[in-house]
Order: sequence, then C-alpha cells, then structure tokens
Amino acid sequence: MSARLSLVALLVRDYDEAIAFFTGALRFTLVEDADRGGGKRWVVVAPSGGGSGLLLARAVGAEQQAQIGDQSGGRVFLFLETDDFDAQFAHMQSHGVEFLETPRDEDYGKVVVFRDLCGNKWDLLQRK
Repeated sequence: MSARLSLVALLVRDYDEAIAFFTGALRFTLVEDADRGGGKRWVVVAPSGGGSGLLLARAVGAEQQAQIGDQSGGRVFLFLETDDFDAQFAHMQSHGVEFLETPRDEDYGKVVVFRDLCGNKWDLLQRK
C-alpha cells in the first residue's frame, strides 16, 4: 500500500486571477477547472515538472478571507523546485512576482523567497 500527497488547498480571492498568476508567472499547468454550481469551481493547477497540485479554493466568508495570504502564519509555506533557477527567476521577475530578498546560495542549493498573488511566502529553489 502506498500513499502520496496529491493536492494542497490554497485560499484565493478570485479563481481567474489565481489561474492567471499560476499559469503565467509560475508556468503551472491548469489541470482542471470544473463548475460546481453556486459560484464554486474545482480548480487545480500543478507544476509542469510534476509533483503535488494546488486546489485553488475561493475564500468564502470573513473567516476564510482573513486567512488569504497567511495560511502558514507568515512562514514560507510552499516550495517550488526548478532545474534552471536563473531562467525561472528571470521569468517570474518579468511577470511582476514580488521577491523578498536577492537569491542566495545555501549548502543545499540556490534559493530566494517570494510571495504569490495573495501574499503567501514561497521558496524558489534549485538543489545542488
């Protein structure tokens, strides 16, 4: 028996805004966009190189809306690994992604912290 993490739910303000960010700035693939009725959609995006996908969940109500951009209490929440750091970094810069620092070399590889369109912190990294 085996198990794997398939999706992580990410609260967003708007489905289409989030799809545009993830497929444009981060070059994710839109895996599924299905109407669930009542204004709800099942929207899944995933990195083109594989791995777990994100279920883009439109926040409903004041409690969920208050958590947009802070699902991890201000810590780095998600990690986007690339095999070409410089190209991915340049692409993201050209799409207006907010970086919180300059890229740095660590024992494990090259890394930089950025925010997604909602304010969640991510690491972009290339392992050695």
